[in-house]
Amino acid sequence: FNPQDMANTAWAFATAGVAAERLFEAIAGAAVNRIGDFNPQDMANTAWAFATAGVAAERLFEAIAGAAVNRIGDFNPQDMANTAWAFATAGVAAERLLKAIAGGAVNRIGDFNPQD
Repeated sequence: FNPQDMANTAWAFATAGVAAERLFEAIAGAAVNRIGDFNPQDMANTAWAFATAGVAAERLFEAIAGAAVNRIGDFNPQDMANTAWAFATAGVAAERLLKAIAGGAVNRIGDFNPQD
């Protein structure tokens, strides 16, 4: 699976409400090892899926936070909003990430729409 495949699969299972613990564990492990290959949408969608599914994946959220902080300028408004929502919903305190998202949002506030 490439990063988009991982994100899309996690998203689909989370959206369907299907508990698939082993699948989420496998995706989390692979994603941590390949987080540098994830684009902002892949990171946002993966975080969203794990938060929506209620799957605790501390290492995954740490990896996403670390990668996203360094690439926040590449995130579009929806990526920023979805990532912030996912971390808040998962109860993951990632202060550096949230500060980076806040700064990125301030710089691009005119690009946000009501859905973001």
